[in-house]
Formats: sequence, structure tokens, C-alpha cells
Amino acid sequence: ICWSDDNFTLPVIITTPDISSAATPPRNVSSLSQSENISHLLSYIKLLIRRKTAAIAASDAGLYSESIRHFSKIVDGRRPASQGFLAECYMHRASAYKASGRIAESISDCNKTLALDPTSIQALETRAELLETIRCFPDCLHDLEHLKLLYNSIMRDRKLPGPPWKRHNVRYREIPGKLCALTAKIQRLKQRVASGETGNVDYYALIGLKRGCSRSELERAHLLLCLRHKPDKATGFIDRCELADERDLDSVKDRAKMSALLLYRLLQKGYSSVMSAIMDEEAAEKQRKKAAAATAALQAAIQVQQTQCCNSKLEPETGFNDRVNSGENKAATNAFQGVFCRDLAAVGSLLSQVGFNRPIPVKYEALSC
Repeated sequence: ICWSDDNFTLPVIITTPDISSAATPPRNVSSLSQSENISHLLSYIKLLIRRKTAAIAASDAGLYSESIRHFSKIVDGRRPASQGFLAECYMHRASAYKASGRIAESISDCNKTLALDPTSIQALETRAELLETIRCFPDCLHDLEHLKLLYNSIMRDRKLPGPPWKRHNVRYREIPGKLCALTAKIQRLKQRVASGETGNVDYYALIGLKRGCSRSELERAHLLLCLRHKPDKATGFIDRCELADERDLDSVKDRAKMSALLLYRLLQKGYSSVMSAIMDEEAAEKQRKKAAAATAALQAAIQVQQTQCCNSKLEPETGFNDRVNSGENKAATNAFQGVFCRDLAAVGSLLSQVGFNRPIPVKYEALSC
């Protein structure tokens, strides 16, 4: 019998004798319990396969949250699963996290995959791409160097790592071309590191925040990430894993703890960097508000002073205009009265020339000039 990391062990079911069936003839309890165990195991394997198929279909359809939900049901189940099966599920969930932009969760699942399967080419490639995305070049170079060693061992052994039935995302004939491209990429990254691009890490993308976020958003995101990726909880997933060889338990735990500790330190650095940037922005905003308030107060004082000056200039001009207007009104009244009297005199002279000697009744009130 050749045991692999995809084996499922039979569950142990404790059967208690039934007192009421004491009068019944004895039956083969061992064969019955074994058949029940086998049926339970087969039903559990079918359930896992259905969930995995649904998760992969959701990921192919672009429903990454649905895919993550299905894979989480598999890896967080109460009943343990095989080492190879869980490593593959963690890798698929890491790809779904990467597609949805959750970089920290994707790196964490890649760490778990590599803890269970150190020769996972896809996990190394995915984690290196994620670290390059956030411009964490030293850690990216470490993964690429590890991947280069893995490619060299494949070329030396002339076969992919693991048993022949193990699935890989790459074929053997593709390894030479990938090795050449990987070597060139390592050289480019080393040049960028030598030029001083190591301190420009995009911690916003790592934490999952946008630039210009508030302090409360940062604290909430940091708290959730710390609760999920604490180094103390790094080995919790191993309890739900059936290892192919129990002697590998210590090495699996060591790899899981080391990778989780590196991710946790990176998250802490990101929190400190983003918090300092937010504090600088808040201080700059306070300075801008103070400057704006001082400018507004200065403009208000200048406007009040200009208004007072205008009022003081308008007061003498207003008195002079009132006197001029009163004199003009009196002159206009006298002019109207003089015109009226002159017209009456002209009418009287015309009447006398014609010979109109009749008396004209006139009210004296109308002739008052």
C-alpha cells in the first residue's frame, strides 16, 4: 500500500450495545461498524468534492466572494481532511483572495499552502507576485530564489516534485523557459533593490485601504487583520489536517509559524506607516484651517474699516446735497409763479386791444402769486 497526502482516514465511531436487543441473536458488530464508517467517509468525501467543484465554478465565473465562502467551509470544517486536499483548497482560496484585492489574506493562504506543501510552485509564484505588487522586493526576491532552486531541482531530477499523480500548474517541458524568465526577473529586481527602492512599500494595498482613509478605518482594518493573522493562531489549521506522515508535524508547524510571523511584522509596519501618514495629514489640515480662519478674520476687519471710511466721506456730501436741493426747489417755485403772472398780463393786454370791456369774475384765491 502506498500512502499519499491525499488519503482520508476512517472515522472512529464508538458503538454502544443496545439493552433492548439482548434477546435478539448476535450479529457481526465489527463488520457493521466498518461498513458504516466507510459509508460515512464516502459521503464526506463526496461533500468535499461538491463544495470544491462549486467553489472553482464560482471562481471561474468571477464570483470570488462565493468561491471564498465555499473554500472556507472546506478548510474550516470540524472534520479533518487530507494534507494534499487542504493545500489545494488553500491555494484556490488564495487565488480568489488575490482576484478580489485582499492581499494580506491571499499571502496568508499561500503561507498555509507552503507549510503543507513546500514544493508548491503555484503558491511560490502567487506570493512572489503579491509581494512585488506591494513593492516588498526583499521578500519577493526570497521567494523567487526559492522558486529558482525548485526549478533547478526539477531539471536535475527530470520530473516534477511529488508523486506522479500530484497536480501542478506547470508542465515539465515548460520549466526551462520559466527558469530563464525567472533568472532575468531576479536580476531586474536586484537592480531595483540596489537603486534604493526597498523603502517604498505600498502598505495601503497590503491592509486593503485607499489613500486618504481616516483613522477609524485604519484601526478597524488593522484590528481585523491582527485577529485573523496572529502568530499564535498560525498553527490552528494543522489540527484540521490529516498529515501523510506524523513525523512532519514539527516541520509543518515551524514553517507555518515563521511565515505567519513575517506577515504579522509586515502588517505592523504597514499600520505604523499609514498611521504616521494620517497624523501628518491631520496636522496639515489643522494648519490649513487655522490659516483660512486667520485670512477670513483679516478680510472681515478690512471690510469693516472700508465701510467706516465710506460712511465718514458720505456724511458731508449728503448735507450739502440737501441744501442745494432745497434752494433749487424754492427757485423753481418762484419761477413757476412768475410765469403764471406774466401770462395773465399778456392775456389782459390782448383783451384790451380787441375791445373786450366786460368784467370777468375771478376768484382771488386763484390769482395769488
